[in-house]
Amino acid sequence: GFSVRGIGKKDIARGDVVGPIDNPPTVASEFTAQIFVLNHPSVIAVGYTPVFHIHTAQVACQFVELVKKLDPATGAVLQEKPDFIKTGDTAIVKLKPTKPMVIEKQSVIPELASFAIRDAGVTVAAGRCIDLVKK
Repeated sequence: GFSVRGIGKKDIARGDVVGPIDNPPTVASEFTAQIFVLNHPSVIAVGYTPVFHIHTAQVACQFVELVKKLDPATGAVLQEKPDFIKTGDTAIVKLKPTKPMVIEKQSVIPELASFAIRDAGVTVAAGRCIDLVKK
């Protein structure tokens, strides 16, 4: 930890990120991610809103679009705009956080790009941010 003058304990919450003034952390209104579905009891479709664990933040994000399904071994595109994805699938998806959230592209700061997707106490998928729309 560290101490900042003029900032109290109640002014800081889990998931807050500190950065330099000339290059502040990116708050995303929407982001594109590559995910791998580890264990989901049914299928994931547009509208699904699980909790994303990104660094120390826990924010619900809604699946806005399933862009494409990929072959997990080669990365080749298997299907454009699939209706759903299921356990074992790798996909490129567009996501929208329900509240402001700091995330970075994998190519910029890998530590702030990786996340786990959890639902009902189980990790259902993992992924990384590949593109984002700044808020």
